[in-house]
Amino acid sequence: MTSSDSLPPLVSGQEKVTAEHLHRRAYVYIRQSSLGQVMYNTESQVNQRRMADRAAGLGWHADQIRLISADQALSASEASQRTGFQELVAQVSLGCVGIIFGYEVSRLARNNSDWYRLLDLAAVFNTLIADYDGIYDLRLFNDRLLLGLKGTMSEAELHLLRLRMQEGRMRKIERGEYRLSLPTGLVRLENGSVVKDPDDQVRHTLELLFTKFDELGSTYKVVRYLHEAGIRLPRRQTSGLKNGQLVWKRPTQPMVYSILINPAYAGAFAYGRRRLVPARRQAGHPRSGVVRKPIEEWIHLKQDVYSAYTSWQQYLTNQQRMRQNARRFNESIQPQGAPRQGAALLQGLARCGTCGHHLWVAYKASPRYVCYGLSALSATPRCGSFHGPTVDAAAVQAFFEAIQPAQLNALESILTEQHAERARQLRYWQEQLKRAEYEAHLAQRRYDAVDPDNRLVAAELERRWEEKLVELNEVQEAYARCQQTTPPSLSAELHDQLRHISDALPQLWESGQLGNEHKKALLRSLITRVVLTRHSADTIAVRIVWVSGHHSLVYVHPPIFRTCDVTRYKEMVGRLQELWQKGLTDTQVAEQLTAEGFRSARSTTVSPRVVQKIRLDQGWQRTRPQNQALQEVDGRLTIRGLARRLGVNRDWVYYRICSGAIDSRYLTRHPLRDLILIENAPELMVQLQQQLEHKPHTNGGI
Repeated sequence: MTSSDSLPPLVSGQEKVTAEHLHRRAYVYIRQSSLGQVMYNTESQVNQRRMADRAAGLGWHADQIRLISADQALSASEASQRTGFQELVAQVSLGCVGIIFGYEVSRLARNNSDWYRLLDLAAVFNTLIADYDGIYDLRLFNDRLLLGLKGTMSEAELHLLRLRMQEGRMRKIERGEYRLSLPTGLVRLENGSVVKDPDDQVRHTLELLFTKFDELGSTYKVVRYLHEAGIRLPRRQTSGLKNGQLVWKRPTQPMVYSILINPAYAGAFAYGRRRLVPARRQAGHPRSGVVRKPIEEWIHLKQDVYSAYTSWQQYLTNQQRMRQNARRFNESIQPQGAPRQGAALLQGLARCGTCGHHLWVAYKASPRYVCYGLSALSATPRCGSFHGPTVDAAAVQAFFEAIQPAQLNALESILTEQHAERARQLRYWQEQLKRAEYEAHLAQRRYDAVDPDNRLVAAELERRWEEKLVELNEVQEAYARCQQTTPPSLSAELHDQLRHISDALPQLWESGQLGNEHKKALLRSLITRVVLTRHSADTIAVRIVWVSGHHSLVYVHPPIFRTCDVTRYKEMVGRLQELWQKGLTDTQVAEQLTAEGFRSARSTTVSPRVVQKIRLDQGWQRTRPQNQALQEVDGRLTIRGLARRLGVNRDWVYYRICSGAIDSRYLTRHPLRDLILIENAPELMVQLQQQLEHKPHTNGGI
């Protein structure tokens, strides 16, 4: 645009300005598309502001002329972010605007939706629009047609500009000349090549981050480790007061995540990782609507372009691992979630055999795996609930059997990792100490170089020097603490267990030395998923899918609520009746049923109490004549049995019971047979024999 001392007068449309228009305000809309234009193309602003002189020349007083410049450095492609344009439209709809001045149509709008909305309102409220060429009345067909064409051409011009810029960008990308912004830890040299940051501490800290994620497996654990070790992450500021400076910040989970997902750290040039989806745009949020695309949808990807902190294969493994750690499961990628401290060992691995969805863990009296897949989608009853400890025990036993052929020797790797971890921490604090010492010495030199008479500057430099000395002291103390800590040593017992871990792992598993988190990590090293299907009320099919693709099938019997739901219950009742009719006691019947493979609701055996309950439910009780003939029940003597053993009649025994001669601790009453039972205790027998010897003349009488 060429500059001029003054704009030429309007050559057409002056007769369209009426007293009604002059009674209302005149608005001059000023806009430039980018911050660079605002800073360097100042002549455009001058020309736009001179439109106010035209308004004055047409008869508007100075106090009636309003300048709207709130939309500087904003694109006119949409109106949602332009508060100045929104204010202008609102004033037109209130009937307060007589004329709108814009140097050209593209200043007001670059898309037809915003442009025609303004034209419609201007026609309804009799508002004129003026540009460099003339004045337009929107109630006139020719004027509306001309402005409509100008708006269409402006939108088409913007489209062509974008198309040319996009094509030029893609050509540079294909040639490898396009320069993306680099993350912290990578720098671009003058010849365009990208190398690692020359700062040793920056490089070592980033390498430590990737190493710890490979070891720990989740961003949360990495952040927790960095916090516990007092390690901060480097971030090179790209804006603000510290633009271009290296700042060490307290690590956060989004910060660690952003580093791990950036392919530049794997040496790859990637373009098109994020794309704008207009349907997701939110009014008032300029950064909304941008979604991250999967790697197969990136526009351009080229490996081995930058110096790498990790390999490309490791980068892909990290992405898969973070997807597996996702708390909100996506069935298409079959995530497992990060192993946590809960008691359910198959958390993230267990899947429903009915609908295929992941099973949620419900921590009640004991952990349970519950399926809400279909109920959440279609409001149908849940597929099922599975007893956690029973299923976990089956999976753990299968895991122990699977590792028997391979004698895993993890001792050397554990010891090596412990020493490497300590070396990395010491190196970080050594580099941090060097940095703090340099900054303290630099602050001292600056203070020494200032003129002592310049007290204002000297005081500020002295304060900064003191701050650096405080920071140096803190780093020295942290380094000393790190030197004092030693990696945990292995006991002789644990040392031997790790030497032959496949043999010792079951014992180590139950010893309490392994946390649930480590147990889950071990299971995941061989198990991909565990599919649970309920075949009956007390039978669950556990299909264990191994990393090799093969699977093992195990059937388990969890505890249930009702004995009548146990498999083979009717067969067990029939067998119980046969044994009872033979005169066996409840204890004898329970032992026989257990030996024959029957089980109860909450145990793998059958107890006498279960036999008694079933028998009473069926109405099977001993009659009184049967009771009278009994001499011994469950190892205790009846009154008839004791009388026969002592050679006396039953009245003699009854009298001793009623008089207390037989202590009550030896007496019990059978709850079902209405019998008094006497314990067959030797001391009691001796006592009763002595009573008989003192009164031999009674001959068994009272």
